[in-house]
Amino acid sequence: MQPKKSYVIDFDSTFTQVEALDVLGEISLANEADKELKLAKLEALTNQGMAGELSLRESLIQRLELLNAEEKHLPLLVEILKRKISTSFVRNKAFFHEFREDIYIISNGFKEFIVPIVMELGIKEENVFANSFEFDTAGKIVGFDKENVLSSNNGKVATLKSLDLKGDVYMIGDGYTDYEVRAAGLANKFYAFTENVERGNVLEKADHITPSMDEFLYLFNMNKAISYPKNRIKVLLLENVHPDALGILKQEGYNVSTYSGAMDEDELAEKIKDVSVLGIRSKTQLTKKVLDNAPRLIAVGAFCIGTNQIDLEECLKKGVAVFNAPYSNTRSVVELVIGEIILLTRNLPDKMMKMHQGNWDKSANNSHEIRGRKIGIIGYGNIGSQLSVVAEAIGFDVYYYDVAEKLALGNATKCNSLKELLEKVNIVSLHVDGRKDNKNFIGEKEFDQMKDGVIFLNLSRGHVVYIDALVKNISSGKVIGAGIDVFPEEPKTNKETFESSLRNLPNVILTPHIGGSTEEAQENIGNFVPGKIMEYINTGSTTNSVNFPNLQLPILENAHRLIHIHLNKPGIIAKINKILASHDINIVGQHLKTNETIGYVITDIDKVYGAEVIRELKDIEHTIRFRVLY
Repeated sequence: MQPKKSYVIDFDSTFTQVEALDVLGEISLANEADKELKLAKLEALTNQGMAGELSLRESLIQRLELLNAEEKHLPLLVEILKRKISTSFVRNKAFFHEFREDIYIISNGFKEFIVPIVMELGIKEENVFANSFEFDTAGKIVGFDKENVLSSNNGKVATLKSLDLKGDVYMIGDGYTDYEVRAAGLANKFYAFTENVERGNVLEKADHITPSMDEFLYLFNMNKAISYPKNRIKVLLLENVHPDALGILKQEGYNVSTYSGAMDEDELAEKIKDVSVLGIRSKTQLTKKVLDNAPRLIAVGAFCIGTNQIDLEECLKKGVAVFNAPYSNTRSVVELVIGEIILLTRNLPDKMMKMHQGNWDKSANNSHEIRGRKIGIIGYGNIGSQLSVVAEAIGFDVYYYDVAEKLALGNATKCNSLKELLEKVNIVSLHVDGRKDNKNFIGEKEFDQMKDGVIFLNLSRGHVVYIDALVKNISSGKVIGAGIDVFPEEPKTNKETFESSLRNLPNVILTPHIGGSTEEAQENIGNFVPGKIMEYINTGSTTNSVNFPNLQLPILENAHRLIHIHLNKPGIIAKINKILASHDINIVGQHLKTNETIGYVITDIDKVYGAEVIRELKDIEHTIRFRVLY
């Protein structure tokens, strides 16, 4: 017979995301002139009490004096706290209902607001042990019941002694008073709960650091809401990915680490060994060698538009989904293109440099308006098409060419060949993707087809232009202005020297791969890509994946979701269903999408499964990766 287990849980900053008295202060001090000063002092007193630096009773006395609170403030406090229950507690509501007889809330807070909050998750009122307010005749909070042991130091210890719980006792909390229960020998283990707050002197005393309730339940094989705690999923973000991405992923509970620059192949191959999610920008090369050293990798986020730096085919073979941000920095690139065209058409780069050197060169030679000039856009995707709209709006005649059939926007004219476009326009702007086949897409032949005096811009990928040919045509005067943002070889960090034969050429704008580097674009990307990765991990949806079959799935309730990634071979789904049928498992929903390389099967089942089922599904021939969502 299994020994009885009891779960003792703290309230403030554990059951809820906040300290209740701090929230009460926001309410009761709302109209006071020195509100912010008092709230800061209130928070300091709370932290001192939680860290054991101030006696609990003294902390309570001083905080209540500051609050100037009344009974009428409590209903609003309760409503706010109901919205502040810790995220992982809400996610695991089933645990609290199932084990309600064995869950105890022991807190130095107050029953008046604790009881209505914990009952939201099914905890019994008689299992709540906390202080009680004292009110005067006008309803003002004037103190607390000083006979209650929870109003003094070691109150939790005394309370647990009086309860005399049998069997194993586990303490979950964020404060020093929670550790004292373990130190007194009244709990088998103390789990420091860090989802909402981390206290250094508490963490060092803990038997186990618990970033979420998912982690605690996982340790006891009681997890039901999710199959694997997110704090155990390691995320590595490189190249100064926007802080919003870091915040979003941490808020979701992932174990996130960052690195400011790119990593070379050997360094990344070493760092990626235990990483489940990798976030990169354009400089990091995700090669087969790196992927061979990434057995836990399930998803990659490209915090940019292009993905040519990623071996997409190898990711596919290893069951790694790749997501990018195809729209998030489009506007930023378009604005830079327009700005550079105006500068180059007015011959301003050289004039600006001369001014810095003290030379006054006032002249209209080779300086033109952009109105009525012909711009040729090569690549009519997200950026090319938006550039088309903006360019037309400010007076350009727009021509475009794309290898795929693309509908013209506005009055843009489609060209049937690259040669046709190059022969017609005064300005060429390149917006093709970075696939290997596009290497040296613009070379000697293409420059020969351009008009004399053409302006040329490349804000797509460095390797798509043969640089020697570009330098030759700038030097000869065939190209009278150029704006280049991307290069075949680029420094990995800002500390490295930029070397290029394009340096110091006339009327040439060189920028350090910053087409999408605006604060707005990086913020958009920092929010978009994590959302897609989290959706994939949480539901299995692959919408906007650049290498997986796209599948949009709803959040599943009251069932289990199994993900099976396999080589695209006939009969796999039949084998999956045969295994489930042999274990008398009913399928409540099933989704299959394939591409040339893989099949992606999502199966929802309504019955608890055993380890044997998982083993058999993993052992199906041609399986690449199998994952249980919940």
